[in-house]
Amino acid sequence: MPHDSSSSRESRTALRICPLCEATCGLTLTVEGTRVTGARGDRDDVFSQGFICPKGASFGGLDADPDRLRTPLVRKDGVLQEASWSEAFDAIAAALPALTEQHGQQSVGVVLGNPNVHTMAGALYPPTLLATLRTRALFTASTLDQMPKHVSSGLLFGDPNAIPVPDIDRTDHLLLLGANPLESNGSLCTAPDFPGRLKALRRRGGTLTVVDPRRTRTARLADRHVAIRPGADALLLAALTHVLFEEKLTDPGTLADHLEGLDEVAHAVREFTPEAVAEACDVDAPTIRTIARELAAAPTAAVYGRIGSCTVAHGTLASWLVDVLNILTGNLDRPGGALFPLSATARAPRPAAPGKGFALGRWTSRVSGHPEAKGELPVAALAEEIETPGDDRIRALIVLAANPVLSAPDGDRLDRVLTGLDFMVSVDPYLNETSRHAHVVLPPPPPSQSAHFDFAFNALAVRNQVRYTRPAVPLDDGLLDESEILTRLVLAVSGIRGADRSAVAAVDAMIIDRALAKAVVDPLSPVHGRTPAELAAALTGRTGPERRLDLMLRLGPYGEGFGADPDGLTLDRLLAHPHGIDLGPLRPRIPQVLTTRSGRIELLPAAIAADLPRLRTALADRPGADSLVLVGRRHLRSNNSWMHNVASLGGGSNVCTLQMHPDDADRLGLTDGTPATITAAGGALTAPVEITEGIRAGVVSLPHGWGHDRPGTRTSVASAVPGVNVNQLLDGTLLDPLSGTAVLNGIPVAVAPSAAPSH
Repeated sequence: MPHDSSSSRESRTALRICPLCEATCGLTLTVEGTRVTGARGDRDDVFSQGFICPKGASFGGLDADPDRLRTPLVRKDGVLQEASWSEAFDAIAAALPALTEQHGQQSVGVVLGNPNVHTMAGALYPPTLLATLRTRALFTASTLDQMPKHVSSGLLFGDPNAIPVPDIDRTDHLLLLGANPLESNGSLCTAPDFPGRLKALRRRGGTLTVVDPRRTRTARLADRHVAIRPGADALLLAALTHVLFEEKLTDPGTLADHLEGLDEVAHAVREFTPEAVAEACDVDAPTIRTIARELAAAPTAAVYGRIGSCTVAHGTLASWLVDVLNILTGNLDRPGGALFPLSATARAPRPAAPGKGFALGRWTSRVSGHPEAKGELPVAALAEEIETPGDDRIRALIVLAANPVLSAPDGDRLDRVLTGLDFMVSVDPYLNETSRHAHVVLPPPPPSQSAHFDFAFNALAVRNQVRYTRPAVPLDDGLLDESEILTRLVLAVSGIRGADRSAVAAVDAMIIDRALAKAVVDPLSPVHGRTPAELAAALTGRTGPERRLDLMLRLGPYGEGFGADPDGLTLDRLLAHPHGIDLGPLRPRIPQVLTTRSGRIELLPAAIAADLPRLRTALADRPGADSLVLVGRRHLRSNNSWMHNVASLGGGSNVCTLQMHPDDADRLGLTDGTPATITAAGGALTAPVEITEGIRAGVVSLPHGWGHDRPGTRTSVASAVPGVNVNQLLDGTLLDPLSGTAVLNGIPVAVAPSAAPSH
């Protein structure tokens, strides 16, 4: 039960970093007793400076959602029933070790959803869980979103996590493809108040060009909106690259000494003239040449591509070409261009030297032979890995904050095969479309009751800074902290039953000891030659996760180094700055960031060169005059499937409609608000039509994350207005071959009037 005393009902404020999107805005919460009753932007936050969006303002509603699970669930006699934490973990300890003993380590799969990178525990403990399980059957939301950027960064720079971000606060020219940050708040580019930053770009005389088949809120802000045919981003980018070479506009500047393969890239794009790509892109050649010339002429410029350019057939090639353009114009790794952030918990910079490089396909999926990327297999292959008989078939699944029944292609198939698992564990606050199949459900506490540090997003931030917030309110009676839940899960999959707090603490202590043991033998470490026990004793923090954070801060690029720099970062110093510490603007980091085998930027990696013939065939694409393709869309008041159960965020424009241009609607005999049937390779859906000039002809759009109409869930608000699952139109066979990312945009569809009622 929640704490509730007369003294605890007094109103107070508490700081909290918002965990509901990638912007990571600072919040000031109003707390009455142990209940969050309001949220506003923290004006003193060093990064967000008071900005807040509707999701952050709804923090209290999400936090207190009555549909959130408060007790573990264990399946008994086929029915999920409330159980104690001990019962839940004992059930896992009884099932999983026995299953792996009989069928092998690869019989257990792990699925990680996007919310994991929005929590401290979700960042810290999955690597330990995977190491304990020793399984290669890892599937994450990255292959539904960002994996092409990881792959292209790995191939170019040697490190899949070395992702340059646009220096939007200092750039003179921003070319933005497949992104709508006024709705998404940014992606792979952590920037609170993205709208304000783009408006500031315009005010200082800069240029914003947006490439998108929809006239989004971001496109309406732009100097130029290019309504490209969906899926043609790589062709457009290749043509821009061609123009730079053809017109001798390339100028890598200081990067020239760090490049390998410049002439090879020029040869590789020779066929992608503006005239050759114009019809396939539906962008005329003069416009393409103008964009290239403006990009080259700008004092500083940045090219930024996101989900619309990633979740397409040539997603990795598009991601690669984004950085090629930044490199050729001399804008990579310079202020006002695209730079590599340096987070406070990153490894401290080291002298430049060749590294191990990045490899694709170190193993493949069992059924279809999909190559791994960054240690992950395509989520689109999960269903076949469960249902196809044979050795190493996935018989058990651990799902951490993921809902692939809605987020992955062909959710109906996955929905069916999940019922055939021998065992499934879900860590999730809701009984949703996926977790309803679990044998054990472990619910984390509301976000107000959790500490917060952004390990992933600080590494993608447009300004170096560091912030940490402790829980705003204490844990309710009967709940476990998410870190303890995941630690006990690690112990349970090891077969340990009845773990107490000392066993939980021992896991964090082991991780700290291993990290320190590596540091003290590293000649480049500030603690080289010292003893792990001495260093561990110096760590502060109330909890294991805080001690781990203290360790990373001390050994990080701004760290105190256990006394080596008395002015450096520690947890205590961070706690003394509750609104965060500004670490300054992004700075050039090449060559230290490069870990390729050559120690240079490898402009045309072999894997990219091998995939370019596939792009050349796309030059011949000529869609029919009456053909339609589907794209998704985002909304400021939702985040994938997470937020649809918060009543205050529903309605208005946040609805599941099929957007369509008036010309297409007239041709098909459709009127605004009437139901239409959308048919594609994966099936058919019915949704109400929304006629709008904000989408180009030949394109229709359904939002992602809907389809809350399955029985056995406990999401009353979402289920009342379920919408339809756009990913059910996909059969899962279309993937970007380099990254394994599902093709979610640019899908051919047929649309016709429907007599059936729409959701």
